[in-house]
Amino acid sequence: MTTRGNAALVRRLEGSTRATLLELLFDVVFVAALALTSTLLTEEHSWSGNAKVLLMLTAIWWTWSLTATTTEFYDPQQRPIQAILMIAMVGSVGMAVALPMITTGHLLLFVVSYVGTHLIRCIILVSALHRQGHWTARARATRFLFWFTVSGVFWIAGALVYAPNWALWTIAITIDLVASAARYPTPRLGQVPIAQYKRITGHLGERYQQFVILALGDIILLPTLQVSRSELDPFRIAALLGAFATMLLLWQIYAFRAGELLTATGDNMCRPARLAPYTHLLLLAGVVATAASFEMVVAHPTGTTPVRLLVLIIGGPALFVLGRVVFTMLVSALVPWRRVAWLILPLLILPWAGGWPPLLVSAIMLLGLAGHIVVPGGDRETTRGLDMRRPDD
Repeated sequence: MTTRGNAALVRRLEGSTRATLLELLFDVVFVAALALTSTLLTEEHSWSGNAKVLLMLTAIWWTWSLTATTTEFYDPQQRPIQAILMIAMVGSVGMAVALPMITTGHLLLFVVSYVGTHLIRCIILVSALHRQGHWTARARATRFLFWFTVSGVFWIAGALVYAPNWALWTIAITIDLVASAARYPTPRLGQVPIAQYKRITGHLGERYQQFVILALGDIILLPTLQVSRSELDPFRIAALLGAFATMLLLWQIYAFRAGELLTATGDNMCRPARLAPYTHLLLLAGVVATAASFEMVVAHPTGTTPVRLLVLIIGGPALFVLGRVVFTMLVSALVPWRRVAWLILPLLILPWAGGWPPLLVSAIMLLGLAGHIVVPGGDRETTRGLDMRRPDD
């Protein structure tokens, strides 16, 4: 059921901040794409291959983030916004289907899914807002349309040969990220006014939290599937329990005061709203790497630890914590030294850990994560409402 009037499509600030069921379904579809990204990471055997997986992960995440922002500015109960969510789901499925064959085929499927999702979203918004006479919101959607058209040229050009042109795709995703950071400066329209970022409600914070919690489930999903296909032994069971404990610790690290970091309102909300897509990309890269590492540890819990697996075991959780640290620093202007210290500690074992069993290395990383929780002092990271803490506090 839709409403009439100029503001019918634009979310009302006093409206409900709860996610709709369609938004939750949208999240589940994207988490499935993340799981495939983790599986693809386990199959790569080169650093360049890992970089390519990161690029594709960024494209998947950027699609989710921009669509979630759309449902923050516009009412997800309205038909045009529901259509945008459904189209984004189709796009995520297309990107997920293309992932395993991205280096040998399915190029256009991946590109059309990504570029098409963004362009169609912008076209629907521009058309609907034009009909309603909401010129300010239409100008905002037009800026997005302009820049996704620009980056789309590079995406499509990079897929017109048998193998993807990773240089062109790198340029394309860089355009998407930089244009957002610069507030989409567009000829004759200028940048998105900073005041528009101040009308963020608690809905966006809830959306990010829900997605991260769902994504963390991949850490236990992938090793569980691996155990179900392998012969049971104590080492595999111990690795599976380690994956479960790691998932819970990362949840606790993220959830601690995350509500304050993402649901502040007014002037304080402008910065989190603009920074969250970038810092949460680090978080999700950490989740994907951690899930991939435990899938490999469960498959081979004993023996020595190859360099690539060693980097995944330690680097995955470290990326997650780094994303949380950077977000705290940028939002509250306070360095969480306690987290930084526990982040550095597992890195000290790198020179020797290659000769240790993967199960032992993951257990040491698990102890490092536990330090974030059991050692007191985290309550000094932020203050309520993201106000900068004074020296005498």
